[in-house]
Amino acid sequence: MAKQDVSSSQLTYEDYLLFPDDGKRHEIIDGDHKVTPAPKTKHQKVSFNLAVGLGSFVKQRGLGLVLTAPYDVILSDENVVQPDLLFVSTARASIVTEDNIRGAPNLIVEIISVTTRKRDEITKRKLYERFGVEEYWVVDPELETVKIFRRAQQGYGAVELSKEANDTLTTELLAGFDFALAEIFE
Repeated sequence: MAKQDVSSSQLTYEDYLLFPDDGKRHEIIDGDHKVTPAPKTKHQKVSFNLAVGLGSFVKQRGLGLVLTAPYDVILSDENVVQPDLLFVSTARASIVTEDNIRGAPNLIVEIISVTTRKRDEITKRKLYERFGVEEYWVVDPELETVKIFRRAQQGYGAVELSKEANDTLTTELLAGFDFALAEIFE
């Protein structure tokens, strides 16, 4: 029996461009098509709060660009994602094109749901780490927590914050940025 060429079944950005505009989030991770339904209300409220807080801070200081989903981030031809939020510093502005981002943003934020928990906490964490995203936040609206994965010499190191502990979200990427989790999850 002949050996099957596995790489021929992998989807690419060219295939991605043919996906329907159906209100769902389509992504390609390591050549596999992933589909996520439209987010629920709590997800959207958290996303809005983060976008306003992070976006205002970045804009007022001219630090770069904050964008929200849906927006394509092309990490490679076989890895196209649509994170909930992302930040690209002015130093990395060359990766921003008219249509998408081509390369790793400085910061990616994913707001998880029951259907995306494993993909966001494991698959995407490994993907973002592999492609050099400096910081990755996994926001859980149900548990009201934020896991921060920061690039270190041995890969991502993790910190977990919670609303219950009255924690404040900060990042080394944006000196002076602090955002109370109580405000994110209100």
